[in-house]
Amino acid sequence: MLQDKDTAQLLEKYISSIENYEAEKKEISERVKEVYDEAKVNGFDVKTIKKIIKIRSTSPDKLREEQALLETYANAIQLELF
Repeated sequence: MLQDKDTAQLLEKYISSIENYEAEKKEISERVKEVYDEAKVNGFDVKTIKKIIKIRSTSPDKLREEQALLETYANAIQLELF
């Protein structure tokens, strides 16, 4: 199937690129973990930091939708949120 030399070279290029990006992703993940560890050592709650990061990366419309659903479900089971 990959008899064509150009096709094989193109495949090798894709594979190499993916491997490089995966290695970079691993390095970045390790650095992020180090920052979380440092925050924890300084008394911050990592779980809360992760929630804040998730909130900041979500669009305002999506946040409003999630909040409305949360309130609707909580009210349905008579759960007081805050």
